[in-house]
Amino acid sequence: MPNPPVPTPTHPPVYHRAKAALVFGRRARMSASVRVTSTGIVSIAVLVSSILLSTAVLVHTAKGARRSRAG
Repeated sequence: MPNPPVPTPTHPPVYHRAKAALVFGRRARMSASVRVTSTGIVSIAVLVSSILLSTAVLVHTAKGARRSRAG
């Protein structure tokens, strides 16, 4: 049995925009801008949380290895 067709959205996606600028002294400047949809924000949040969780696991494991060598 074939899959039913997926309905296409009838409205354009809503974009969230942000800009940032940094100035270091008289010569160095940095600027950045981003445009992302709500779905993109959720994807970024999942990615960042998975990175933080895996880092916490690595730190916990490293501390356990250090304790076992010392004792």
